[in-house]
Amino acid sequence: MFDAIYTRQSIDKVDSISVESQLEYCKYETRGNAYKVYSDKGYSGKNTNRPGFESMMKDIKQGGVSRVIVYKLDRISRSILDFANMMDVFQEYNVEFVSSTERFDTSTPIGRAMLNICIVFAQLERETIQKRVADAYYSRSKRGFYMGGRIPYGFSKESTVIDGIKTSKYVPVPEEAEQIKLMYSMYADGKHSLGEIISYFNEHDIKHLRGGMWSVGRISDMLRNPIYVMADADVYDFFKSQGADVINPVSDFTGYNACYLYQGNKSKTRKQLDLTDKEIVLAPHQGIIPSGDWIKCRLRCLNNRQSTQTCKATTSWLVGKVKCGKCGYGLTIVKANTKWHRYFVCSTSLATKKANCKGTGGTIYADVLEDYMLKAIRNKLSEFKTLSYQTEKKNNPKINENKIKLSEIDNEINDLLSKVIGANSVLMEYINKKVEQLDAERKSIQEEILLLTHNQGIKDFDTISNHVDAWEGISFEDKQAVVDALIKVIHIADGNIEITWNI
Repeated sequence: MFDAIYTRQSIDKVDSISVESQLEYCKYETRGNAYKVYSDKGYSGKNTNRPGFESMMKDIKQGGVSRVIVYKLDRISRSILDFANMMDVFQEYNVEFVSSTERFDTSTPIGRAMLNICIVFAQLERETIQKRVADAYYSRSKRGFYMGGRIPYGFSKESTVIDGIKTSKYVPVPEEAEQIKLMYSMYADGKHSLGEIISYFNEHDIKHLRGGMWSVGRISDMLRNPIYVMADADVYDFFKSQGADVINPVSDFTGYNACYLYQGNKSKTRKQLDLTDKEIVLAPHQGIIPSGDWIKCRLRCLNNRQSTQTCKATTSWLVGKVKCGKCGYGLTIVKANTKWHRYFVCSTSLATKKANCKGTGGTIYADVLEDYMLKAIRNKLSEFKTLSYQTEKKNNPKINENKIKLSEIDNEINDLLSKVIGANSVLMEYINKKVEQLDAERKSIQEEILLLTHNQGIKDFDTISNHVDAWEGISFEDKQAVVDALIKVIHIADGNIEITWNI
């Protein structure tokens, strides 16, 4: 075993102490023990990429070094992080460290205390670097920059420039994009399950063009990925209704760009189907799937509602639409040997096998809720002369423009209402008048949207109205179709029912 003397001198520090002088100081610390000199002349201490240092570390790892002696701490490293990593190696191989002029000796209590202080600052530097990297990633993601990762099926990557900064964006691969469009078309029509899509692809020799095999999981991922959607105001409203944090304003949702989905800083879950506090950013590339088809497929994945001819939920035509207003999970039907036979419970308890979620405010009998919703549907239909299926409309720019206006009006109304607390009588009068004016404008725009969709040949009011009038006589599938057309989601919390309509 021998002592290692390390010396270093930078070429830009001509007036600094020479390696020869450093060696004389360090020899004194050897106390007559055998030693070996490692020297780096003309190398900076900002990193450890130095031949003499690397040779010394190699000898340490081979077990031949008992102590490392330097003239001064900054001769061996100017980076706290590098120094901490070096000390980890020294401790692993029982090597002591001595700084001859600073009396830094890890064989003494004060020396070990100094070492611990250095490690604390090294940890601080590590965490600062990690935070800086995370902040940079977060900032770039919110601006729509390409953040790496596997290129989604249906796209390739090409270079582009955003805000003067070089990055990348996706461009469609025609053959793969056509397969994606076919998947969405089949799943959106409500007649095909994921398994049936796979069978169709295999029967028609539609192969995975990247050498993989079609699977339920793979297709399901594609069908809910916003990287494909032509994001318009409907998509904006959908993400908002699911609790996502939409970074771009609604006016940017023109139906051209697709979206990136990020975990976000606030999101507490990595579940792909739970969008609460996830961040949505418009991507620079063009979407390939119309918003209506994308939303319909996403909802089917979200609700796990297999709407095929042979496999449909038959417990209640509200299944898949009713959510707990507190935890956000769907309510599911439980059957019981009572006079009510069926009642809704929050699926949190079924998923976690814990006590029932109390957010709904008590027992929800299915028959009672169905009667309530049927009356609500009839009242809602009486307000309109026409009715549109959101997911079956054609791409009319005027419709999306009006929906953007609706979202902007809603945001303005919410902003005014937030100012009610603490407002004086003059401000309250202004707020009331402004809200009344905005509400009237909102209804006018809503009627215009319905008229436009009706003029495009979409199923009209009479079709739905006839179904509702003959409710007891129509099929279970028709009841589900009416609910899908009219209602986006039903939240129940503390005994209160909140309906989010599609019209």
